[in-house]
Amino acid sequence: MKKVLIVMAIVSGGVCVGELRAQKPPLLPEKDVAALANELSGETAKRNLEGIARFHRQRGSRGFHEAAELVAERLRAYGLSDVAILEFPADGKVFYGTQRSRPAWDADKAELWQVAPEIVGEGGVSADGKQGWAADSIVDREVRLLGSYEAEPVVLAEDSESGEATANLVDAGEGTKESDYAGKDVKGKIVLVSAQPGAVQDLAVGKFGAVGIVSYAQNQKTAWWGEDENLIRWGHLETFSTNKTFAFMVSLKTVRGLRERLAHGEKIRLHAVVKAGQHPGNYEVVTATIPGADPKLKEEEIAFSCHLDHQRPGANDNASGCATILEVARTLQKLINDGKLTRPARTIRFIFPPEIEGTLAFLTRSAMEQKQPKVAGKAEEEHSATFWLTGHLAPRIKAVVHMDMVGGGPETKAAFHVTRGPMSLPSFAHDVAWAFAEWVNEESYKFAATDKADYPMVAPEGGKEPLRAEYSAYTMGSDHDVYQDSSFGIPAIYLNDWPDRYIHTNFDTAANTDPTKLKRAAFIGAASGFFLAGMTDAEMPKDRLPSLISILSEHRLASYEGLLHRCVSLSAYECGEMTRPFVDLEVAKVDSIKQFAAVPPDWRQMEWSHAHALEMQLLSGRSLRTELLMGDFRNIWKRKGEPKGPLAVFGYDYFAEHAKAAGVTTPKLLSYEGLWGTGEEYAYEVLNFADGKRNAQEVRDAVSAEYGPVPLEMVVEYLKALEKIGMVEEVEVKENRTRRLNEH
Repeated sequence: MKKVLIVMAIVSGGVCVGELRAQKPPLLPEKDVAALANELSGETAKRNLEGIARFHRQRGSRGFHEAAELVAERLRAYGLSDVAILEFPADGKVFYGTQRSRPAWDADKAELWQVAPEIVGEGGVSADGKQGWAADSIVDREVRLLGSYEAEPVVLAEDSESGEATANLVDAGEGTKESDYAGKDVKGKIVLVSAQPGAVQDLAVGKFGAVGIVSYAQNQKTAWWGEDENLIRWGHLETFSTNKTFAFMVSLKTVRGLRERLAHGEKIRLHAVVKAGQHPGNYEVVTATIPGADPKLKEEEIAFSCHLDHQRPGANDNASGCATILEVARTLQKLINDGKLTRPARTIRFIFPPEIEGTLAFLTRSAMEQKQPKVAGKAEEEHSATFWLTGHLAPRIKAVVHMDMVGGGPETKAAFHVTRGPMSLPSFAHDVAWAFAEWVNEESYKFAATDKADYPMVAPEGGKEPLRAEYSAYTMGSDHDVYQDSSFGIPAIYLNDWPDRYIHTNFDTAANTDPTKLKRAAFIGAASGFFLAGMTDAEMPKDRLPSLISILSEHRLASYEGLLHRCVSLSAYECGEMTRPFVDLEVAKVDSIKQFAAVPPDWRQMEWSHAHALEMQLLSGRSLRTELLMGDFRNIWKRKGEPKGPLAVFGYDYFAEHAKAAGVTTPKLLSYEGLWGTGEEYAYEVLNFADGKRNAQEVRDAVSAEYGPVPLEMVVEYLKALEKIGMVEEVEVKENRTRRLNEH
């Protein structure tokens, strides 16, 4: 999982001991909740997690294929329909929307040794141990193994190429600036750097002639990042760099010793051997369905998603998410077969892709003919050699439950989040997930505090701690970014752990995951997806819609409280600019119900009665501003239909490559740091808000409400840059006029 920032929710779901009381499950009948709670198994999920974590699951690799076969076999055993491993060419040339496909990458062997020169000759000892070698010679004797791919695949940086070298080690500091190499002869040497290998290779190898890289990059820093010096962190080279090389990752403990010796003038000689490299291959995406019951609505789908790829072991990230949606698949299929749950109207689909790049391939090219591998023991007529998906799937998917890191036990120091969607895509679906999570919070806390709860959601082999899930603001970093990008517009419920002290390290093991956590995450996801799959005109009786709207209104109150909390550090003027986008967001969330089911004619009045007073209070507390919109500030841009996908993808920078070709300088927005947002997040939402309706000022106000005030000029500069690279087009220029902004 990529993770750049986490914004914690203002209001948590905890309760005080004195407030403990019986809580009815939200939204679903209690018999359905009981069926899910009783059938879901944290132990079954963990057994599958342990199986997946055995494989080194890099894109297009043999290890990924083996993991995909394991998942597909489990789905077939659980009785799901349309089980297939879809293949999408990955050769570095094919594009899937904004994602340039990255060639598959495999490794066979990699070892990094510290060696010592040894003089051998007459009366000495030769390299093979024989006495009395005739000619004097110097050989390099292996004295210490610093890294072995066979033992711990994480030691070899992804996208390393084959090579063999025996060379001295040179400390190049961070390694990303030319000044890091000043006065240092690195030609023919191996460089030691603190940055990611990919950030170093063009300078170290391409310009200064190094033959390899040793890195101790501390990606994913958390409060615990320096406490365990034995952690080896995942590293990667740049997929499309022309300066091919190899790189090894080492622990802080190892590098501390190496740097101390180098600082004292000692020469350290290393021997590296690597057999690895890129090759044309395929992105593989495992998928399966539970067909819907309604003749018309079964063409619509609720999807469960994870990402299957990662270095070994990659247990919480992200064998946990894949094992958990596997458990959701098993549970829903079994309960439907047993008659304990009614088959929902919509189809439920399960998707296991490589992170982001596989999801983009799946959403943009899923209509292509697919080869389906034969299954041992299956007759040819039972298992067709080809598999067809009729039509692109993206328009069918109404919502997604995405799980990326959901099983972290106490050792990981993880906090569990139900993450809201971006403000550019308002949806009630996120509130549905939080309603179930908040209920699990209450039940699990009640059990931990009193040993009494109707639904403790505790696995026999797991912990008994309360869940303490957080309802968090939108943050980027996984496949939910793809689904919720404006070119797809699919609401995604995102369940995730952060922080996790072992993310992207050799200690991200199955032993550090908790079956109870897996069971609870599975319940929240299963209940949410099952509810959404069953939302129809007939399934929205009078008592269900008020309940849902009441939940939305309660969460709206928390949202406004969060807004007011943020406004403490802002001027009244800036706070006023941000209020209207929040009001629009909450109204649109209620409107989004209509995408799933018809509502009574008086539904707007019903919703308004819950929140009208609060809105009026907020709006009356500030003055409306008027402003003459001049020039570019009044312009309106609209995203073009192609290419689809966000600009922040894996291993390829769509914006940078096309901006360079168009002669566009890097916009300031991309490096802007807001009060609670980063440049990548601002850029993601500016593109999403370019909908052909909002002018530049309105786009600026919306992203300011989401991530903190940003200069209007930066937003305009970025929109113009997007226009020059063909991502957006200007659709209208409004007449100069005085307009009232933020009016209700």
